[in-house]
Amino acid sequence: MKKTLSLVAILAAGTSQAAGFQIDTHSARATGTGGAATAWLEDSSSIYYNVANMVGVKTLDITLGDTGILPSITFQRPGMEAEGQRTTLSPPPHLFVVYKPFEKAAFGVGVFTPYGARSRWEEGFSGRFRGYESSLATYYINPSFAYELHPRFRFGAGLDIARATIELTRNLDFVNSEGAVHLGGADWGSGFNIGVQAKLLDNLDMGLHYRSAIDIAFQGQADFQNIPVEFQSRLTDQKAHADVVLPSTVTAGLAYRPLNNLMLAFDASWVDWSSFSELAIRFENPSIDNPIPKRWRAKWKYSLGGEYGVTEALQVRLGLTYDPSPSPNSTLTPDLPDANRFKVSVGAGYQFKPFRADLGYQFVALADKESTAPGMPGTYSGNAHVLGLTLGFNLQ
Repeated sequence: MKKTLSLVAILAAGTSQAAGFQIDTHSARATGTGGAATAWLEDSSSIYYNVANMVGVKTLDITLGDTGILPSITFQRPGMEAEGQRTTLSPPPHLFVVYKPFEKAAFGVGVFTPYGARSRWEEGFSGRFRGYESSLATYYINPSFAYELHPRFRFGAGLDIARATIELTRNLDFVNSEGAVHLGGADWGSGFNIGVQAKLLDNLDMGLHYRSAIDIAFQGQADFQNIPVEFQSRLTDQKAHADVVLPSTVTAGLAYRPLNNLMLAFDASWVDWSSFSELAIRFENPSIDNPIPKRWRAKWKYSLGGEYGVTEALQVRLGLTYDPSPSPNSTLTPDLPDANRFKVSVGAGYQFKPFRADLGYQFVALADKESTAPGMPGTYSGNAHVLGLTLGFNLQ
């Protein structure tokens, strides 16, 4: 009997707020508008949404915040009761600092987590031999620069320095007994981001932002437990490695101001999930390698949002997002649960200069998704609650 570990299990996205295992809530202000922020957001969190807009900072801007993601995911096989994941709270933090020493140039650095997930199924889960408990965390450090080439045109670029870590625990089926394996690994990678922003009309702005893919070559250790004697020669503690590509993204956005205190925004974001065609862990003992096809597809995500100034100090926000799953039904398994996401967002912000506070809430509904994967057919469904708080400081 050949026992294997799929890298897919490591990337289980039970607590990811966006499709796949992307996290796109790095500003409570942007969360309130459904993430539609590419053309207009001008505080220091623009390092993530569109680096060109750093030039909109007056002198110094600091943004610090956190986002709590509370999911509820279920899987139901034909003729069986629904099984769920243990609820876990995933709090991806964010920190951005931008300094503008010159009228037309700004420098900044951001620390954020654009990809990540945490998943733990209930005890006795029927798919525990495909994946039981796992987590993926990425930490980006993003030094950036932006310049105003013309009063109506800005340009920005940055370097992405990424640290990624993984942890996995999964059960192994030996028919008469069960074993387990724990895997942990980490590595560094690098990429870049580039953006432009243009004022098409006095009340209409356009933004375009690109963030490159990053290759991560995980190096780690696999520890096997409760292995029967007849398998111990192959399933011994050993080193393991795996290559993962964190996907590239391209986002285009428009922001329209029909009134001085009303802004409407639309973003379309392309995420190149097609890099996930086949995933596997490579062990020191190659006989237990087993690459598993996933055949993910690149997808477009659409966001529509608005911000209304009730007073000069108080703003309220609303947003809608459609975020389709990159996983085809034929390769959808419990080790990577996913479905099309529909999101409704609300938010509010208050300024007490030089400070500000923003709060954003998002409800994520996962459409029922039928899996036709061999050996694990069933229906996935669920939802998530996302709550973000961001505090800011702006020196004029």
